[in-house]
Amino acid sequence: MTSQKKLEQMFVKNGFSDFRWIDPEKIVISQWVRMKCMFGCGEYGRTAVCPPNTPLVVECRRFFREYNKAVIFHFEKKVRKPEDRFAWSWKTNLKLLKLEKEVFLSGHERAFLLFMDSCNLCAECSAKRETCKEPRMARPAPEALAVDVYSTVRKVGYPIHVLAEYGESMDRYAFLLIK
Repeated sequence: MTSQKKLEQMFVKNGFSDFRWIDPEKIVISQWVRMKCMFGCGEYGRTAVCPPNTPLVVECRRFFREYNKAVIFHFEKKVRKPEDRFAWSWKTNLKLLKLEKEVFLSGHERAFLLFMDSCNLCAECSAKRETCKEPRMARPAPEALAVDVYSTVRKVGYPIHVLAEYGESMDRYAFLLIK
């Protein structure tokens, strides 16, 4: 199993230098996040890795407690048009998947990534886990597992705020759970 220092070197080698460790017990799991998914997100029921295709909030809470380490990766980006976000997110999520695999192969068999944005691996999602075209690569965003990203990242001193318009710089966060 790889030490925390070696993991950090692995992160940097893969181009992820803005990260912070957090105890998974300090990751805030909240019912309100699921409600926002259900009543406020256009992807609800439209992707294989978003609610209702994800565990219940209580199961999500139990899932996070099975880990003893977590890393939050911070990404800051300003986009000109809303659709520009998706190409950037897609590339970043693929790089994160590569990192998850490297962490797994280093002896952390339970390594599990939560994308920094919606999955978007496929141009068109099947909307069901059973028919997902990329089941080995598809990962949920933190919010899909009821993570209150705002409260959690503030605990470790990261910036985050609601964007009033697309001209503002975004702060996005991915989570890597490690055992």
